[in-house]
Amino acid sequence: MSNGDSDDSDNGEIDPADPEPFESRLDEATQAVEAAETEADLDEAEGLLDDIESDLDDVTFAVEIEDETDDEDDEDDEEENPRDEFEDRLSSLGDDIEDQRGPYVEEVTDAVESAESTITSSQWADEGVPEVIEAVESYVDTATVVLSGSYGETGETSEAAAETLSAVRVEITDSGFHPDTDESEIRELLESAEDLESELEDATLFGDLEIREQLRREGFYDVLESENRKDFPPEWTAVKLYEKRGEVEPILSAFDKLDSDFMQENILDALEHIAPEEAYEEVQGLAQRRNIQAVRILGRIGDERACSTLHNFLGGGDVKLEKTTLRALGMIGNEDSAEEVVGRLGADNPEVRSAAARSLGLIGDTRAIDPLSDVLSADSEDEVRASAAWALNQIGTERALDAAAAYTDDRSYIVQTEAEKAASGRVRRAFGAVVPCTPRRPVLL
Repeated sequence: MSNGDSDDSDNGEIDPADPEPFESRLDEATQAVEAAETEADLDEAEGLLDDIESDLDDVTFAVEIEDETDDEDDEDDEEENPRDEFEDRLSSLGDDIEDQRGPYVEEVTDAVESAESTITSSQWADEGVPEVIEAVESYVDTATVVLSGSYGETGETSEAAAETLSAVRVEITDSGFHPDTDESEIRELLESAEDLESELEDATLFGDLEIREQLRREGFYDVLESENRKDFPPEWTAVKLYEKRGEVEPILSAFDKLDSDFMQENILDALEHIAPEEAYEEVQGLAQRRNIQAVRILGRIGDERACSTLHNFLGGGDVKLEKTTLRALGMIGNEDSAEEVVGRLGADNPEVRSAAARSLGLIGDTRAIDPLSDVLSADSEDEVRASAAWALNQIGTERALDAAAAYTDDRSYIVQTEAEKAASGRVRRAFGAVVPCTPRRPVLL
C-alpha cells in the first residue's frame, strides 16, 4: 500500500487504508497554497489537490468496512470517517486557490462588454441618458489613467457612450496585463467596471416611469381636447380618437402598456375595426393564447403568416374558437390552407362543418369543388348543405356552379335558394355576362 491506497488481500477482502498519509499530503498541500505567489504556484498546488482527491477515491477506510457489517442499532456509536474531514479540507483548499487567483483581464472585458450591452439594449428615459453618460465618463477616466490612453469625448447620446466603451474594451484586451505582474492595474479596472454596472442599474429606464408618464412623454394624450380631457378614463377616449384618425402606433403603445381588462378589450375593438397590418405581431402573440377576438382580427388583417398558427386551432374541440378560426382562414384566402379546412368538412359538429364549407368558398380554391359537392349531396344537416352550395357559388367556376345548380328542386328551401343562384350564374355565363371567378373576401351571409 502506498500514498494511503488500499489493496485487495489474497482472500478477496479489502485491506483498509491508513489515513495518516492523506493527512500528511493535505498538510503539504496547505503549505503550498499558503506559499503560492504566482499563477504557476497556484496551478502546482491545485495539481496536488487533484492527486489527493483521485487517490482518496480509490481507497476504503476501516470505518467504512465496519459500517457495512454493523447493525443499525449501533448508529449512535459510529466512528468518525476520516474521508469526511479530508473532503472538507480539499474543498476548503480549492476555495482558497480560487480566492487567490486573478484578477484577470477577461473579467474586466466581460464586465465592460456587459455594460455596453445594457446601454445599447435598454430604453432610457430622458433623465436616464445623462446618467448613463456620466457613468461611462467615470469609467473612461479610470481607464485613461491605468492604460495611459486617450479616448476623446464620450458624446451626448447613449449610443456614443457605448461606442467609447467598446474602444476602451479593445485597449484593455490588448494591454497584455498579467495577474502576476499587473494585479493592481487589473483590479482597479475591474472595480471601476463593477461600479459602472452598478451605476447603470441605477440609471432611469423608460420602463421605470409610471405608465401614464410614459404615455405622456410619447405624446399619447396630445390628441385630447379640453372638452374631452376630463372623460374617464382618458386613455379610452384617446384610443377612440386615434381609431377615427387611423393612427395605429399610439394604439399599439397603449395596448403594450395598459393591461386592464377594460382597456385591452377596447383597444382590441379598435384594432378589429381598422385591422392595421402594423398590429400583426401584437395580435399574433395574443392569438397564440387562443384569444378569439385576436383570431378574428388576424382574419381581417389578412396576413398569410397567421395561417400556420390558425391551423393549430382546428379540431381542438372548442367549437367557438374553431368557427372563428375557419372564418379567419377564409378571409385570409391562402390556398395553402384549403387542405386543412377540407379536413373539417367531416367534423362531428354541424356548425364546424358549415363554417368549414364557407371558409372554402372564401378561399376560392377549385380543389375544394369535389369535397363541397360531396357535402351538398350527403350531409345530414340542411344548413351545412346550404353552406356548401354557397361556397360553390363563391368559387364561381362553371364546374362549381353546375354542382350547386343541380339542387334547384331540393327538399330544403335554403339549399334551393343557393342552387337557384348557381343556375342564374350559369345562364349569365352562357349569354356572355361577366361572372366573377373566385371572388376574394365576399361578405358571409
